[in-house]
Amino acid sequence: MRRRTLLVIVAISLGVNLVLAFGWFLAAHNPPPRRSLAVATRPIVTNILRPIRTNLVIQTPQFSWRDIESTNYTLYIDHLRGFGCPEPTVRDIIVADVNTLFAHRRATEIVTPSQQWWRATPDPKVAAEAQTRLSALDTERRTLLTKLLGPDWATSGAALEFADATAALDGPVLGELPAETKRAVQDIEREGRERLQAALAAADGKPLSAAETARLRQQTRDALAQVLTPAQLEEYLLRFSNQADQLRGSLRGLSTTPDEFRSLFQTTDTLDAELQRLAGASDAASVQRRQDLEQQRTAALQNTLGRDRFAFYQLNQDAGFQQARETAQTLGAAAETVVPLYQINQATAQEKQRILNDASLTPEEQSEQLAAIQQHRLDALRKLLGEEGFRKLQGGAP
Repeated sequence: MRRRTLLVIVAISLGVNLVLAFGWFLAAHNPPPRRSLAVATRPIVTNILRPIRTNLVIQTPQFSWRDIESTNYTLYIDHLRGFGCPEPTVRDIIVADVNTLFAHRRATEIVTPSQQWWRATPDPKVAAEAQTRLSALDTERRTLLTKLLGPDWATSGAALEFADATAALDGPVLGELPAETKRAVQDIEREGRERLQAALAAADGKPLSAAETARLRQQTRDALAQVLTPAQLEEYLLRFSNQADQLRGSLRGLSTTPDEFRSLFQTTDTLDAELQRLAGASDAASVQRRQDLEQQRTAALQNTLGRDRFAFYQLNQDAGFQQARETAQTLGAAAETVVPLYQINQATAQEKQRILNDASLTPEEQSEQLAAIQQHRLDALRKLLGEEGFRKLQGGAP
């Protein structure tokens, strides 16, 4: 930011030099007309000891940004003022430069939950620490600008740039991206959203097919690959892609390491993309291909997670199991209670369905047996959760 601003100043200085040089050139090659004299009244005498100077050269000082820029902001401001910059210009240059500095610090020094892309559930401690660090960094920025420019520095519109800047492209990989690359990524994201909105509008209220959605996402990914290196693109996809979001959701309740999640993503990403492209196809070849892809995906998950964790993963795809897990989390119960809680709910539901389907039972007999099943469920939950957990469950029940 600072260098671009100063290069503008240098360009102006060079322009002035060119104008002066051009004027001298015209004067040298187009001298004013000489007056004709009818009679020379006095011979021209020259001093042969002092040669006549005929190659006059006009020199003006050449400035560059190095002449006024300083790593010390106080000296830098003094140089700008000494160069003749108006005070509003000085203020805007310094505010923009400081904002750029602190935006880079924010992108590289603060660990945000989104940087931990392998976690299905954000770490609340990381989120709280990030908010604390962000607030402290903004206070430091404002304190520095007040010290340099006085209390009225915030009158400039540039003062809001730091607060409004996009913070998603942060962390050790994306945080180091040049500003031009970040803007290019944000432009690609915006264009992707616009294409999706246009497709939804053209669908006239109907949902987009999985294949069309996959095509639009792939178009955005291809554009990103043009401005990001392979490592940067993978980091972006691990954090923000739809495939990574779905993978995190399917692994909720399982603690995966960064290496495990990366391996799973690298394996399933390509498989999922092809599965989406084949969604809705009913020909025999497409059906067989989907089955093959599903088997490959299952094998990859099982190899990475191991037998026991893969069994938990399979349970985790069941809506009833997800509900049991969320109930245990709400009650503050141990993770070991999730599977028994799920089993109690499943057994109760199956038994209720058996009673309702038994045509040999009278309505009164069905009611009695359903009440007995419900009481059995409550007794099992009390034993599993303890009195305190059971009271919480009852208090939250509809």
